[in-house]
Amino acid sequence: QVQLVESGGGLVQAGGSLRLSCAASGRSQSLSTYTMGWFRQPPGKEREFVAAILWSGGSIRYADSVKGRFTISRDNVKNMVYLQMNSLKPEDTAVYYCAADYLGSTLSTSIRPYEHWGQGTQVTVSS
Repeated sequence: QVQLVESGGGLVQAGGSLRLSCAASGRSQSLSTYTMGWFRQPPGKEREFVAAILWSGGSIRYADSVKGRFTISRDNVKNMVYLQMNSLKPEDTAVYYCAADYLGSTLSTSIRPYEHWGQGTQVTVSS
């Protein structure tokens, strides 16, 4: 069992930047064997895919809506996953979640393969 904790959310003006972090907590929980994803849930909408990175770090996938603005990365030594968000727009306002898929071989855009989820962090972009 791996427990995920997101941080770094907040209120930012349109055009600004935020960096979200996701850390594993618990006894000796390593993220190095998990394909990691970031999802978000805007107010009144369903949870949607944002970005994913393979457990090895060798492959990355982005939603079209964030491509060129967001960057997902991971540091398996520090047991961390990050989402750098630049040029933020009001439509990026959502609760952002990190998720883990054990040895996931595909960068799934569906929530189904991800077994573990964090509690979420709120990102609000004002116009």
